[in-house]
Formats: sequence, structure tokens, C-alpha cells
Amino acid sequence: MPSKRRNNGRSKKNKGHVCAVRCSNCSRCTPKDKAIKRFQVRNIVDASSTRDIKEASVYQQYQLPKLYVKVVYCVSCAIHARVVRVRSAAGKKIRTRPERPAMRKN
Repeated sequence: MPSKRRNNGRSKKNKGHVCAVRCSNCSRCTPKDKAIKRFQVRNIVDASSTRDIKEASVYQQYQLPKLYVKVVYCVSCAIHARVVRVRSAAGKKIRTRPERPAMRKN
């Protein structure tokens, strides 16, 4: 039977067993090497509240802390949330990472 993917959808090579992680969206158990992992960096408060806090703050150069969350998705939730996209058979052969968007400078 032909293999659908070169790595069978996981990054486990010569390990045997990999521990399971829970999907952040639906709590499905997924092997750690198969799960889609993203690091989410967000502000603790939204933009309008940030402006209010800066106006009420005593410190002029106070930088509000950020919220760092590692999000783990199962394959179906990652596709549904458009974290990853379905690619054609020719597109699956392209193994280079997509270019990251440029950082904005304020």
C-alpha cells in the first residue's frame, strides 16, 4: 500500500513510542511529534485598555507584560482553524519552511 506522506505525518524517527499531548482546542490526545505546535505571544490587555493604563500610569516608559502561550493542536483542529492548510500532492513535496512575515517597527 502506498504511503501518503514521506514521514507518515509525524516526526518520530527511530523512537518507538512518543508521549501524547492534549489538543488546546478539543482536548484530543495526539502524539507529541504529530501535533501542530505554535507559540502565541499576546498582550495581556487589549489596545483600548492599554491606552487607559498608560494614561493612568505614573511611569512614562512602562512596558506592559505579554502573555506567552504554547498552543498545541491536533491535525483536524489545525486545519479547521486554518493554522495549517491542505496542500496539493506537488505542494507536499516542498519541504522548505514558508517565509516568516517581517516584524513591524513602531
